[in-house]
Amino acid sequence: MSESTPLVGVLALQGDVSEHVDALEAVGARATTVRRPAELAAVDALVVPGGESTTMDKLARRWGLHEAVTERIAAGMPAYGSCAGMIMLADRLVDGIEGQQTFGGLDVLVRRNAFGRQVESFEEDLAVAGVDGGPVRAAFIRAPWVEATGPDVEVLARVGTAAAAGTVVAVRQGRLLATSFHPEITGDTRVHRLFLQMVTEAFAVG
Repeated sequence: MSESTPLVGVLALQGDVSEHVDALEAVGARATTVRRPAELAAVDALVVPGGESTTMDKLARRWGLHEAVTERIAAGMPAYGSCAGMIMLADRLVDGIEGQQTFGGLDVLVRRNAFGRQVESFEEDLAVAGVDGGPVRAAFIRAPWVEATGPDVEVLARVGTAAAAGTVVAVRQGRLLATSFHPEITGDTRVHRLFLQMVTEAFAVG
């Protein structure tokens, strides 16, 4: 672990890795990539990027990361998942492939690819609780959504204008944050700033 300021890792198995690193650095975080258990052990928090959740799952297990990430999250490591990352942080899935595993931690039921195929991708301005300065520009690309939440899960945002208006697309539970959308590709770094605040608070507590 770092001795001064928190070090935030980005799981670098597949997906929007560099975009998250850039967004974290833009809000003043120390950021690095994580591919191996030893690299995970060196970070204080983890971002699980957008991408393909089934591929992340397979690679995490192949490279010995799955159990390590699961244990760190269960032990209280802050984590943020965007799109596929939301799937990976969910305790329960709808429409997962046979044998698909997640890191878990978030007491939610998430549906994979809920908003449809790549051609049905869209952007929308969302009000996100905990994010100041007006709506967040959110990009949805083969995105999941949250179908059910546990009692300790705080809903931060719902879709407003899509066909599935009212659907939950951002949640927080303790030190865990997840969004169905990709703030890392729109240039709006306020969700990353919110996560960095969560990490800093957790790091101060120890």
